[in-house]
Amino acid sequence: MTAKTILLIAAVLGVLSVAIGAFGAHGLESTLQANKRLDTFETAVKYQFYHTLALLLIGVFMLNHEDAYFSYASWSMLAGIAIFSGSLYVLSLTNLTWLGAITPIGGLAFMVGWVFVFLGVWRSL
Repeated sequence: MTAKTILLIAAVLGVLSVAIGAFGAHGLESTLQANKRLDTFETAVKYQFYHTLALLLIGVFMLNHEDAYFSYASWSMLAGIAIFSGSLYVLSLTNLTWLGAITPIGGLAFMVGWVFVFLGVWRSL
């Protein structure tokens, strides 16, 4: 993945993070409270936003230091957002508790992404 692609994806995910967070706080509040999942939804938004910022920084770093590890890191972060935050969003809205078993796979993808960031920095500097 190129720096430009990563930066564009980060920008889109940044907008989505704010929109999803605001919609959850206002438009979905009664559903989230009925399901007792407001905290779960907030965790999903936080992790999506944190890793969106990580993608943004990876993209900025790649402007001067192209390395395959940063591309791998970006893919891992995207997978983490989709699986970790995505499963928590669906869990929050549907109360399908079996989705909680999928969430750690997304957490693992985040950790793998951070390892790739480490390796990319190590090799680039």
